[in-house]
Amino acid sequence: MERAGEPTYRVRAFRGAAATVGGLPHDELVRLARNGGLGDLKGIGKVTALAVTEALNGDVPTYLRRLEDTADVDLDEATSALRAALRGDLHSHSDWSDGGSPIEEMAAAARALGHEYLALTDHSPRLTVANGLSADRLRAQLDVVEELNAGFAAEGGAFRILTGIEVDINADGSLDQEPGLLERLDVVVASVHSQLKMGAGDMTRRMVTAIANPHVDVLGHCTGRIVQAGGKRGGLRPESAFDAEIVFEACRRFGVAVEINSRPDRLDPPKRLLRLAYEMGCSFSIDSDAHAPGQLDWQRFGCARAVQCGIGADRVVNTRPWDERHASRDAPG
Repeated sequence: MERAGEPTYRVRAFRGAAATVGGLPHDELVRLARNGGLGDLKGIGKVTALAVTEALNGDVPTYLRRLEDTADVDLDEATSALRAALRGDLHSHSDWSDGGSPIEEMAAAARALGHEYLALTDHSPRLTVANGLSADRLRAQLDVVEELNAGFAAEGGAFRILTGIEVDINADGSLDQEPGLLERLDVVVASVHSQLKMGAGDMTRRMVTAIANPHVDVLGHCTGRIVQAGGKRGGLRPESAFDAEIVFEACRRFGVAVEINSRPDRLDPPKRLLRLAYEMGCSFSIDSDAHAPGQLDWQRFGCARAVQCGIGADRVVNTRPWDERHASRDAPG
């Protein structure tokens, strides 16, 4: 459901139903299904009750069959190879901001995909509509991530949650969080979320100022476009205007990766700009911008677009081990 871009409320309904039935003895669940009593349980509606009943009968639930029948075709060989080369994801959200799931669930899904790391990049405070993190809330989140990583280390695994933020680029190019806090983070994704119709000259200065900030690692969804209507973002949105050559040269010069945003409603930047950034010597980060665990697999869309533009694994920063990737931040180009 998450990979297919189903509405968040519907995904939450199924997750809630799963939690409810998961706590029941099997025999009790069977009895309720036979007696039509599933709907009396907290969080179980008609659709989820039908899915549970069909599964108990040994059938593939109708809802799941529909999703599987409309799933994407297999990736071609080059795209599959690039997807397999990815070691992590540098842009994701949890329920601390506008994501739909706890940090632990996002981490579990990332591990299941074979990732070595997942950057937790919830929004910054200015984006109130997304419940952006104040400085105090971000500090609290850092403590939570530290505890979770200690647990992963105790298990003997190599997986790690990277501390991070998707920080708003203010109109003057400054960043929407305390510099001291940004310095503590593993990953800073800088994105424009406001005044997207700003004139091209001002937008160019705004973006370059942010890119030159030593705390920034990734330039997020650079045009801000929305290419697929529906969902929480509503209608379509055109690209912001800016001088792409100047912006991408700044990314190359300051060692900031250009994000290939994999969300089906964004697919940002467009391929003509991806090709330009590649030709100008930029590095890239193929990110899911996931707001739910199943969306982490959206990276395959970004991989497909990278391959179409001739971008190989050697240019993608998250094909590298985390320590090596982070060390490369101060090596422009």
